[in-house]
Amino acid sequence: MSLAYISHPDCQLHDMGHHHPERPARLTAINDRLIATGLDMALHHYNAPLVNRALLEAVHDPAYVAEIYCASPQEGLVWVGGDTAMGEHTLQAALRAAGAAVMGVDLVMTGKASWAFCGVRPPGHHAERDKAMGFCFFNNVAIAAFHALATHGVERVAIVDFDVHHCNGTEDIFAQDERVLLCSTFQHPFYPHTGYDCAAGNVVNVPLVAGSDGTVFRAAVEQHWLPRLQAFAPQLILVSAGFDAHQADYMAQLNLVDEDYAWVTRRLCEQADRSAGGRIVSSLEGGYDLHALARSVEAHLKAFFGEF
Repeated sequence: MSLAYISHPDCQLHDMGHHHPERPARLTAINDRLIATGLDMALHHYNAPLVNRALLEAVHDPAYVAEIYCASPQEGLVWVGGDTAMGEHTLQAALRAAGAAVMGVDLVMTGKASWAFCGVRPPGHHAERDKAMGFCFFNNVAIAAFHALATHGVERVAIVDFDVHHCNGTEDIFAQDERVLLCSTFQHPFYPHTGYDCAAGNVVNVPLVAGSDGTVFRAAVEQHWLPRLQAFAPQLILVSAGFDAHQADYMAQLNLVDEDYAWVTRRLCEQADRSAGGRIVSSLEGGYDLHALARSVEAHLKAFFGEF
């Protein structure tokens, strides 16, 4: 059983300023942790390719894609949202981040890897069809899902999102698309103040109040996600892996710990074994306390190998 780790040096060049929480040090912390624990040696490493622009335009509004390309600066920062800026390396990093998710799908669908984790930035799940926000430019998991449906003959894709922030972009793109089941947990009320009132039948949103811990999170997964996943029987599971619901993360007020991320990963692996030939592609979203992020990614990856 092999776990692909897909990343690229370009993803560390994207920089929105010294004090911005979505900073290059996030990937450095993850990479250092994987090396220090020896887990790095168990991974199969791949360089993320640039995503094809036509695939971007199949998921996002072509006019929006053109705006992002045109906004890319030669120097300095260009703000495309209140919290989201482009530097000279941002476009290349965003293209690599989406390309990593696409490569992950290709690897697991062709049997070259059992699972894939995309250690990339910028993240993607806040990017709507025609809007950048929440540190996100292109919706990496949505692009991966579309690629699986369009290229690999997959008929049912599940997207699971345990980031502390609601995946408004993914919901915007796939709500009412019966080929996709979207399951999410998130703190509410909280940025981006969406998800609590979605009526789409293919969306399973579970808002969690501030202070919720692993017991509450696990109950939400068991009561709301797992029955729907079992009934849907996805042929591929994609994970928006945000680790900012960790109790040590200063960006939010949920109280998950490393073991909660391992636990939910194992539950997803069990479903993938039942209906998807084991295939899971996970892509990094949030997580801003560097130590908690690195440990949580370690727990997430070890859980694929059953180390929980």
